[in-house]
Amino acid sequence: MKEEVIYNKVSKQTMRSGPVLLLLILSAGIITQCNTHSDRWQMSDIIESEIKTTAFSNDTFDIRLFGADNSDTSFLNTLAINSAIEKCSASGGGVVNIPAGIWLTGPVTLHSNVNLHLEEGALIKFSTDVSLYTPAVLTRWEGMDCYNTRPLIYASEAVNIAITGKGTIDGQASDLSWWWMNGNSDYGWKEGMISQRTAGRARLLYCEQNNIPVEKRIFEPEDALRPQLINFYRCNTVLIEDVTLKNSPFWVIHPLLTDNFILRGVTIVSNGPNSDGCDPESCDHVLIEDCYFNTGDDCIAIKSGRNNDGRRWNIPSKNIIVRDCRMADGHGGVVIGSEISGGFSNLFVKNCQMDSPDLLRVLRIKTSDCRGGTIENINIKDVVVGKCQEAVVHISLLYEPDESCNRSFPPYVKDIHIENITSQQSEYGVFIEGLKESVNVSDVTVSNCSFNGVERENMITGAEKVHFKNVMINGKRVRH
Repeated sequence: MKEEVIYNKVSKQTMRSGPVLLLLILSAGIITQCNTHSDRWQMSDIIESEIKTTAFSNDTFDIRLFGADNSDTSFLNTLAINSAIEKCSASGGGVVNIPAGIWLTGPVTLHSNVNLHLEEGALIKFSTDVSLYTPAVLTRWEGMDCYNTRPLIYASEAVNIAITGKGTIDGQASDLSWWWMNGNSDYGWKEGMISQRTAGRARLLYCEQNNIPVEKRIFEPEDALRPQLINFYRCNTVLIEDVTLKNSPFWVIHPLLTDNFILRGVTIVSNGPNSDGCDPESCDHVLIEDCYFNTGDDCIAIKSGRNNDGRRWNIPSKNIIVRDCRMADGHGGVVIGSEISGGFSNLFVKNCQMDSPDLLRVLRIKTSDCRGGTIENINIKDVVVGKCQEAVVHISLLYEPDESCNRSFPPYVKDIHIENITSQQSEYGVFIEGLKESVNVSDVTVSNCSFNGVERENMITGAEKVHFKNVMINGKRVRH
């Protein structure tokens, strides 16, 4: 039997033991004990087989027939694009075609049974005139329910929708538009300018902590809560495929309370503040594959609502598959949290590549006793890492320690399985920060991994049943 190192309630002892793994059988809702690697990953196959996929009529609606015109680069095609979408949906669905060329527009709203298709060479550029992105629509911002500045592409309670094609969608955010609202001088903010920190964010946090009714939480562009590039609210059966997404004001893709979501073959390049690549929030049955992420924040961040709002809905994210993706810049490659109060279960990540001096972490779980919730059954294997700054695996239950909140909701993290990961440079291999007053991180297994160029020893506090099996750090087997 291979040597196994176990951390038990932060004390270090060596013993030989086989892991007991938990398999949640989705279709029956039965909890079953199982002991093999294949049992865990069989669950991934079950999840994938249950994801509903989009299907569209062949009827095509060309935006030029609705008045779209790109001969004048200042002409707004907002009405033409939205009219084509509305007509397509009302006619039973089909394809709204964006031909090759540059098309300037304001906000776009998708409706049921519509595939917004960008031909190769098509470029949708969103206007930077913030006054166009009104009225406010129902969404979440950093996990808090509100009516906020209209996302650039938005859908609410739509079914069977898609954005496809080899074209590009450019939010045109920059230090001159949208990004400066973050309030950071690195992104163009200057003294005397509004910012999310002093305007909308503080008010929204107050609303969330004091349970102010959502209908009273109305935020406009002057509140500086930047909108998402793409936000699907309470939708079902969604596909985004092959397109390139650039320069988002805020999070790039935000499926919210949206089930059966597929992101495939998409290139995401957005290096602004809070430019998360894809943030499924309170979503069930999600597949993210063959995508490229180069972002100013987390590449993929799984969420389920913040504090009171997340607990009020109590809708976890669950059943998410990530595979064959490449991550460059980002705060984390695959991240869970921090707005995770509704909990999360069943993540399967495999065959990914991550490498950048500006990639901070590979797997990150970030939560706190403001959030509560349970994070469980996290499975990652076969990931090749070049450089990352901080840690290959970072689990923290001490995220944002200065946040003003009710701290009576301890989170739980358990059943984490990391295997076949190689890395060439990082500060830590594994870095776990549990709570100080209780042990709420348990059953973490790291096996068959090789972490090279590591500057510091593994740091593990506030955790129990942390197993290392056949793990090499800087060419030496982990021994404690």
